[in-house]
Amino acid sequence: MCGGATNFFSLAWPQAKGILLATSRSNEILNAELQKQPAHESVYRGMRTMILGGDFAPGQAVTIQGLVELLGAGMTPVREAIRRLISEGALQFQGNRRVSVPELTLSQIDEILYARTALEPELARRAAQKITAAHIHELRSIDDALNAAIARGDVKAYLLQNYRFHMTLYSVAEAGVLLPLVQALWLRSAPSLRVMCGRFGTQNLPDMHIEALDALRAGDGEAAAEAIRQDIAQGLENVRAVLVGD
Repeated sequence: MCGGATNFFSLAWPQAKGILLATSRSNEILNAELQKQPAHESVYRGMRTMILGGDFAPGQAVTIQGLVELLGAGMTPVREAIRRLISEGALQFQGNRRVSVPELTLSQIDEILYARTALEPELARRAAQKITAAHIHELRSIDDALNAAIARGDVKAYLLQNYRFHMTLYSVAEAGVLLPLVQALWLRSAPSLRVMCGRFGTQNLPDMHIEALDALRAGDGEAAAEAIRQDIAQGLENVRAVLVGD
């Protein structure tokens, strides 16, 4: 089954941000950090999280004024956030003061699959050389939250916890060039993953996290890299199957 996510277009930004950032201790810390950030950075991070959580469906047009009202922010920070997200390939301008999440083609899915299966296993391999018991404990806690989201059919929570698991792992690698590339690829693919979940349901989502954690505990970088490669490949192959079916 695939649980219904909260419709963030019906909420004011303070309410939406509270829902997005109040699910765990680490998210509470992030929320406090956002309060200290300039408005343009806070708006950018909020919109980015909404994209990663599947609140913007591929092809769904949203007016800039609508985003201003939704986020409770000024026109300038919203425009700056949109500019940054367009440059990252997460949004596209549609004219008439509207933007949307791009609809991926089969060719683009194949490119993303190629890039992610090249970069992310390498990050896992590097992380395995530096990971500590504390890191593994944190990853296990995130995966528990992810599994709870799957069990209750909460698609949005699943997507955000899945992203959090991968980025927490990859940050251990301390690869300042590779990590931003991977983050940009996730921004491009996350909305399509939301569509895929709508077809297959959360109970049928692929997950190789336990295998990755077992490999990390054993200090086996190659096994960790392979688990991450399979995790990515299974997910994006399901996205591809949905596109072919359409």
